Amino acid sequence: MAMTPTIICFGEILWDVLPTSKQPGGAPMNVAADLRNFGLNAQLISRVGSDDLGRELLDFLTQKNIPTELVQTGQSHLTGVAKANLSDSNEVTYKIVQPVAWDYIQLEPGMIEAVQQSDLFVYGSLAARSPQTHETLRELLAVAPRKVFDVNLRAPHYDQTTVDELLHQADIAKLNEHELLELSGWYGHETDMHRAMQQLRDRYSLDVLCVTLGGDGAILLDATGFVQQAGFSVEVEDTIGSGDAFLAAFLYKTLQGSPAQNALEFACATGAYVATQRGATPSFTETTITSQYSTQPTT
Repeated sequence: MAMTPTIICFGEILWDVLPTSKQPGGAPMNVAADLRNFGLNAQLISRVGSDDLGRELLDFLTQKNIPTELVQTGQSHLTGVAKANLSDSNEVTYKIVQPVAWDYIQLEPGMIEAVQQSDLFVYGSLAARSPQTHETLRELLAVAPRKVFDVNLRAPHYDQTTVDELLHQADIAKLNEHELLELSGWYGHETDMHRAMQQLRDRYSLDVLCVTLGGDGAILLDATGFVQQAGFSVEVEDTIGSGDAFLAAFLYKTLQGSPAQNALEFACATGAYVATQRGATPSFTETTITSQYSTQPTT
């Protein structure tokens, strides 16, 4: 029996504060929770404050079966929060408070070893907004065998230099169509999506570049060329966490050795399923997804 793959997700963990409630969030945490739904050994490297919100997040991780030994507790900064604006159900925007605990992730010996032994190391651009966490990320990228960059641009918490550096490190990169256009603008405004993707993949020598198209599915470019997947037509509850679920499902299938088309179809179905559920981290299994979306997607 093959060993269960280990995936380490690095970066922010926080509370998404909604008008009437709060829910645990942060893309790395969401991806880890979704990977755990698929039975993979997902770990999270992050940091919370020694406050009630921090303790509640650690409890939540335990509920989601995500180990907490690589999640630090700091004394000097509060646990992260992001204030969500839900005026547009398809495009949630956030005001991400700064500085908070996850801006101060320290390098610890156990982390290096964990990352060296991982199958995949997942990171985004938001965690690089502060010098301390950015430096820790650099050290871990230097030892990670295979790296997945979940671009996740959150204005005003990024700049071209940082995103460029993080893309150069990546083997697999995932971003949405708006992020693709923005990045393309940095390198000479390529408005044709295929050409923009080709430009980006070539520039950063990526193995796989994946672009999500919201309700319209996703498109992928690897060494063999382009693969496109139409979206699944669903009744949207909220889109929080859909992109994270897409990435987790895609990585799960990729680690299984599935062909790109199958991995992309399953990833789109998982993202669609999470959009039908409230919040970022509903519980589900592979069967939940395949039984619900076994028919061919609507084009």
